[in-house]
Amino acid sequence: YSYLTYMIKSLFCLTNYQYKLTPVCIHPPCLLTFLKLVSPVSYLGPWPKDVGIIALELYFPSQYVDQTELEEFDGVPTGKYTVGLGQARMGFCSDREDINSLCLTVVQRLMEKNALSYNSIGRLEVGTETIIDKSKSVKTALMQLFENSGNTDVEGIDTTNACYGGTAALFNAVNWVESSSWDGRYALVVAGDIAVYATGSARPTGGAGAVAILIGPNAPLAFERGLRGTHMQHAYDFYKPDMVSEYPVVDGKLSIQCYLSALDRCYSVYRNKIHAQWQREGSDKSFSLEDFGFLVFHSPYCKLVQKSLARLMLNDFLNHPSPNTETGPFTGLEAFRDVQPEDTYFDRDVEKAFMKASTDMFERKTKASLLISNQNGNMYTPSVYGCLASLIAQHTPSQMAGQRIGVFSYGSGFAATLYSLRVTQDHIPGSSLDKLVLSLSDLKTRLDSRKKVSPALFSENMKLREDTHHLANYVPQGSVEDLFPGTWYLTRVDDKHRREYARRPLDDDLPAESERVRSSSATEVQEE
Repeated sequence: YSYLTYMIKSLFCLTNYQYKLTPVCIHPPCLLTFLKLVSPVSYLGPWPKDVGIIALELYFPSQYVDQTELEEFDGVPTGKYTVGLGQARMGFCSDREDINSLCLTVVQRLMEKNALSYNSIGRLEVGTETIIDKSKSVKTALMQLFENSGNTDVEGIDTTNACYGGTAALFNAVNWVESSSWDGRYALVVAGDIAVYATGSARPTGGAGAVAILIGPNAPLAFERGLRGTHMQHAYDFYKPDMVSEYPVVDGKLSIQCYLSALDRCYSVYRNKIHAQWQREGSDKSFSLEDFGFLVFHSPYCKLVQKSLARLMLNDFLNHPSPNTETGPFTGLEAFRDVQPEDTYFDRDVEKAFMKASTDMFERKTKASLLISNQNGNMYTPSVYGCLASLIAQHTPSQMAGQRIGVFSYGSGFAATLYSLRVTQDHIPGSSLDKLVLSLSDLKTRLDSRKKVSPALFSENMKLREDTHHLANYVPQGSVEDLFPGTWYLTRVDDKHRREYARRPLDDDLPAESERVRSSSATEVQEE
């Protein structure tokens, strides 16, 4: 009896993630013997409950260029970037930062802020389109953070398709937790990119950053099962065929058309799935945008997000069997009753009418999500999750509790999904939702603490990256002192293109030693 009890306790350690116990306490022979005593069904049990986002951390560069000043520097009409695109500031990286350093920074920040052991992570997957090596993954670089823990049993690798890679990695993590492969530990998803463009009209839509997302059961933001609407299609709207250059080839008009058409189709699929789900539950209710408490979108630039919400209202209007055009949100829209969605991507009359009609909804459901996008720019894979973080950071736990959050993710080429998260009802102090909101409450303060850089210096930085990002035997020139405390940075690239990193010391709130990472070794060094 005592032996069986001992084995049950070992299994308990494995399956109860909230105690942050790890397989180091598992005795494999005991566990194997126990598993032979029970059927696979009783071991696996039901799906873990409320699998979703437990913690979320965001990193963005410590410097930015003002878009108003950039308009003047570029010689474009006033308001082209700030009004036409809806952008105020754009974060950017010096040559001290690359995709590995961004992801190292955000992962370690999440682990420290949440007091997590690296042994508690069983899956780590990275979504990125910023490729610095055609073979070695960013995931393997991140494994250097795990070395002191001795944990090498970590599934997952990199996932790439433009801005959609982070969402694909997120779905893989959720699927792992809900599968027979799950071992009771957390999954960690990392999405990061450096979005840079050649000189020209696309450059002000750049940005940079990374997000780390902790996935597990009993989450404050749970994925709604079966409610994903996906659309995948072939197009050359945005792609990176030059293996030497960081810059993409962009067909701007086609990219907007692909984005909006994907949004239409994903919303249609999502709506059909939730209708079917409701019907199985005995409800004949029709779904509309009002059934979302909040809506966040992949944000190449803020104005496209506002147009996207208007686009979904157009879908609701056309799908409604008999919309009221005398009062309510559809007032005065009767002239658009017979339009075909595929004919309206660039119809200014339709766009203007539905942006006006959706103004109140935009203010209530989406505007707050654009803080990071407006102030830091497009981060590619982390973009939509920067929007989610912005939304959480600007609402109280009680305002978030019980809400359904619609999330639209898009990546050129193209791939898109609309899915939903359900926020827990538990918002008392100390709850998982309260902790998540509190952890993101410093976003605006962090944005305001950045250093403004002149457009001329920004342009010089872009030229330096263009000339040096692919070089061997290179020592970066950027200032380490300008980086946020706790930021990982590139110290050198050797003659075999192997990259070495160090970490700027943390402030007094999170004390730590400076470290250097190269290949498979991590040793303490003095700050340069």
